[in-house]
Amino acid sequence: METTLRGVGVSHGVAIGEVRHMGTAVLEPPAKQIPAQDAEREQGRARQAVEAVAADLVARGNLAGGEAQHVLEAQAMMAQDPELMADVDRRIAVGSTAERGVYDAFASYRALLANAGEYLAGRVADLDDVRNRIVARLLGVPMPGVPDSDEPYVLIARDLAPADTALLDPTLVLGFVTEEGGPTSHSAILARALGVPAVVALPGAGELAEGTVIAVDGSTGEIFVEPSAEKRAEMESAAAARKAALSTSTGPGATSDGHKMPLLANIGGPGDVPAAVEAGAEGVGLFRTEFLFLDDSKQAPSEEKQITAYRAVLEAFPEGRVVVRVLDAGADKPLDFLTPADEPNPALGVRGLRSLLDHPDVLRTQLTALSKAAAGLPVYLEVMAPMVADRADAKAFADACRAAGLRAKFGAMVEIPSAALRARSVLQEVEFLSLGTNDLAQYTFAADRQVGAVSRLQDPWQPALLDLVAMSADAAKAEGKSCGVCGEAASDPLLACVLTGLGVTSLSMGAASIPYVRTTLAKYTLAQCERAASAARAADSAEEARVAAQAVLSGE
Repeated sequence: METTLRGVGVSHGVAIGEVRHMGTAVLEPPAKQIPAQDAEREQGRARQAVEAVAADLVARGNLAGGEAQHVLEAQAMMAQDPELMADVDRRIAVGSTAERGVYDAFASYRALLANAGEYLAGRVADLDDVRNRIVARLLGVPMPGVPDSDEPYVLIARDLAPADTALLDPTLVLGFVTEEGGPTSHSAILARALGVPAVVALPGAGELAEGTVIAVDGSTGEIFVEPSAEKRAEMESAAAARKAALSTSTGPGATSDGHKMPLLANIGGPGDVPAAVEAGAEGVGLFRTEFLFLDDSKQAPSEEKQITAYRAVLEAFPEGRVVVRVLDAGADKPLDFLTPADEPNPALGVRGLRSLLDHPDVLRTQLTALSKAAAGLPVYLEVMAPMVADRADAKAFADACRAAGLRAKFGAMVEIPSAALRARSVLQEVEFLSLGTNDLAQYTFAADRQVGAVSRLQDPWQPALLDLVAMSADAAKAEGKSCGVCGEAASDPLLACVLTGLGVTSLSMGAASIPYVRTTLAKYTLAQCERAASAARAADSAEEARVAAQAVLSGE
């Protein structure tokens, strides 16, 4: 009998197939004492296992490339953390086996993350994956990971670590469903990059029996268990029609009556550029430069290394627009040379622009590298600061850009509600705004963007969030300046129409989403988008906003 479940759709498309569950390693090794004379040997075993796992993660990253590579390299650094390894050595020295020492040391570190204001809880899944891989190697059991199968399937997991998501084979893994996670988690972002349909935050997903046939709608978040022949045919027909429409979708983004809406790509580095170009991106709306810095948390990359990375991206979009976000460190992206280690709540502490203003040499080097990288190129370079709270922040950033001799537009990200509420004030100092809807939702609703339990408050359809978008867009229009959206909200085709109706001037998203958004936007006039936006803002919940906008656009 067909039943329907609903999670959070995070990656477009339809997947129909049998359920296969993610394999896990033995989580807790036995607690037994070793003789003192065996401690050195056990410490050696632990170090070898850690190095092997770190090397495997780096190798996976090299195969995956792009943003996935940076995520996996950061995970490898987590495995090799000196303080963590020192704790492992201490535990082995007092009688633990190598595997038990690793397990207990990671458990202690895990508790620290969970208690750090909960913002770092999103990294717990990454940490657990590293621990399981090391313990599995030490115990000689199979590594955690995707199941072996000769037939395509839908993958079910409690959560997916980056190492698993990055190397999913789309010819075998039709889609995936997780119990935890949110629309801005690593697994969701990487799923969109891969173009694999995905649904997250589905309670009870793990209870779906192995071999059960399910149909996954990555757009709506709906899961149909044992779908009827009619439902399968309906979904397959819709998917085929969508694929046909996408194949003919080319050119700049625009509504059906010619209102231009530039569609830009979010990238993490040069490795993400080919996919953006292939998708027809009109430029880059968010270049996340922090991944370059995460290669070595102990020191900032040299000016020369930065110039090379930046120029590779800038050269890919001659006469196009490239918006670079300067280093956004802190919270879930700590850097030893920049981030305070003892903040009680890193999400509300010294992160983003605040960190850079405390370390002006790091900011100056990055701005100088950007200036040199753009020299002689016809690209339209724009540089923006993360976590701008008010006009004083915007002025400090603009002053730093001018002092570095940067010939570019200076902008501010709107991620803190105060920046949206006082957008006209902020725009007295900068030339454009860019809405980071992931963090803006987090701070508006006091809802950690990595915690699945509060994912409904991370839904970008929340009317209060749409109000803040409208306020920012209205302020930019009044000042004769631009206001784009670079958060994951822009990757939702229906919401992209609503954002257009709210008055934003560009949309930036993962490359895989661009054809979906381009095709959907081209179906409607600007007036229809504006009416849909008004209907969504008049609603009282995210679901009501979505239904209201859909009703307007479908002519109901």
